Amino acid sequence: MTSEVMDATDTETDRSPRPLPGAESVGAGQMDATGRPMPDFPDPQPLTGHGPARIIAMCNQKGGVGKTTTTINLGAALAEYGRKVLLVDFDPQGALSVGLGIRTHELDSTIYDLLISRGHDVHDVIQQTRTHNLDILPANIDLSAAEVQLVGEVAREQILSRVLRGVVEEYDVILIDCQPSLGLLTVNALTAAHGVIIPLECEFFAMRGVALLVETIDKICDRLNPRLQVDGILATMYDGRTLHSREVVRSVVDHFGDQVFHTVISRTVKFPDATLAAEPITSYASAHTGAESYRQLARELISRGGAA
Repeated sequence: MTSEVMDATDTETDRSPRPLPGAESVGAGQMDATGRPMPDFPDPQPLTGHGPARIIAMCNQKGGVGKTTTTINLGAALAEYGRKVLLVDFDPQGALSVGLGIRTHELDSTIYDLLISRGHDVHDVIQQTRTHNLDILPANIDLSAAEVQLVGEVAREQILSRVLRGVVEEYDVILIDCQPSLGLLTVNALTAAHGVIIPLECEFFAMRGVALLVETIDKICDRLNPRLQVDGILATMYDGRTLHSREVVRSVVDHFGDQVFHTVISRTVKFPDATLAAEPITSYASAHTGAESYRQLARELISRGGAA
């Protein structure tokens, strides 16, 4: 059974007939899955040039909440709207790279080499994907050694910032897929970033770690990166048929208000199917509601000022 299939063993289900919020398009002004009126997020204007990039860390210390899925599909949706996007695989598992068809075990150099040695040019490590305007800095298991090797480095929290400095003028958005921890790699990502998107699985245990993550973000902002801000909290793996999912979303909105994106990402088997096909859902199943949700997220992010 895939992680996208709902385990309803301990979940109360509302069996009254109703559409699945997020599985159908919600028009502007209608109530969305977060219980708020859906604003109008128009198609963004085309850009006349590229750069400098806004750097966004996709961060949650809990695993399995949709960080990699969101990085791939938000990046692809932004690329559809004419933004030049760089994805940074910053997780030793390399799921982002594999999810875009990169053979990670065959790579001569990865983000690890850029962190550890100054003898590599970032442009030589960047790879183009099959999606126009979407590039990737890949990673593999070698990255797991970086955390130990960087401990003794001067300004160790700012090494990723140095790496990205060489390409920031060439892209409009840089999305960093963080590993599920609050270790040195994640601190590097938060120090390099302008904003943070927090994917949050719609179940109550997932909420417990958000307060700790926000506290960490506040510390990074205070001590290392004063420009850092939370771009938004994204509800993922939502199933509007269950009372549990709806209550989690309402609780998150009650606690975090407008920091919660109006866009909600529903559960669907199309996400793992697209991963197996090594492409974003926006191309694998372009007309699917999952693809439309990520296009809406891209428009919402741009409307909020979180992307060019």
